[in-house]
Amino acid sequence: MSTTHDLLARLEAEHALSHRDWVGLIENRTPDDESHAAERARAVVRGVFGDAVYLRGIVEFTNVCKNDCLYCGLRRSNAGLRRYRLSDDVLLDCCRRGYELGFRTFVLQGGEDLRFDDERLVPVVAFLRERFPDCAITLSLGERSHESYQALFDAGANRYLLRHETASPAHYARLHPGDMSFEHRIRCLWDLKGIGYQVGAGMMVGSPFQTADDLAADMLFLHELQPQMVGMGPFVPHHATPFAGERAGTLADTLFLLSCVRLMLPGVLLPATTALGTIAPDGRERGILAGANVVMPSLTPQERRGDYLLYDNKICVSDDSAACIGCMRRRMESIGRRLVVGRGDAPGFGAGAGARERAAAACRRLEGGE
Repeated sequence: MSTTHDLLARLEAEHALSHRDWVGLIENRTPDDESHAAERARAVVRGVFGDAVYLRGIVEFTNVCKNDCLYCGLRRSNAGLRRYRLSDDVLLDCCRRGYELGFRTFVLQGGEDLRFDDERLVPVVAFLRERFPDCAITLSLGERSHESYQALFDAGANRYLLRHETASPAHYARLHPGDMSFEHRIRCLWDLKGIGYQVGAGMMVGSPFQTADDLAADMLFLHELQPQMVGMGPFVPHHATPFAGERAGTLADTLFLLSCVRLMLPGVLLPATTALGTIAPDGRERGILAGANVVMPSLTPQERRGDYLLYDNKICVSDDSAACIGCMRRRMESIGRRLVVGRGDAPGFGAGAGARERAAAACRRLEGGE
């Protein structure tokens, strides 16, 4: 029988484990295993990226959402939330200010707001591409049609973040209302991959009803998808959701899984999320030391940040963007890392025929064609 150290060594060497081995690793690990995994993850990330930690600027331009996800503070049933939509001018000014501060990746993030259709968003993306040709444009707008993803890509978007949340259909059904489809969410990720985006998937760690089997399924899906980015942070409850009384995900679980993702996907761009910093004062630093290599401070106007709360007690809501960069630089330097403001694309990124063929095959499977 393989020990957990054996499994970690195999994961680093082969970048894959079976479902059974994933379950065994997750359930049987010890604090010593967690430290060993983090040590190996640090060696891997240094081998690929050196001491660089990449900076992304998030602009949260709408907190309106048509969905009613049971875990999210932006859910449409949250009648106590002050809703907002940034005007195009304000959104563009956030990016201009970010550019002056040195950001070279902008992440436009929002709820699934029907007001921001292609007629409105495509010109915004096209303007940003023209105005900031040396910057990466990342979108995080939820589920859209293939045609919409293509139009935004053609307008100049480079990357798309869409957490799959869970790769277990049964678990997905316990986290989302009946009008949302697990199959459609997975299909969206393969659509994005096939179009040629740098794709980000990911999940919450410690979400309600989550089991080791569910996490093993997540890891197998990430291995199949081969995303360029993985967004993974602890579940943190929000008071205005059905999961208000649930326990948050743990720091130890999240850090261990970050290390495992780094060993499985050596060249992945892996954020140390704000949620990590919410559950532990040094959570983001510990995330970097577990194998992460991206931080994502907010460029959202300060007067709106308190209205964009996916979970309770989010940190840095009132911080000035310039001060935040200075703080983050000092934090990274304190652990021997260097904050980098360049684009920070995935190593050797190119969609290529192979990636497009895998995406097309996955879509056929979802349609029952294979």
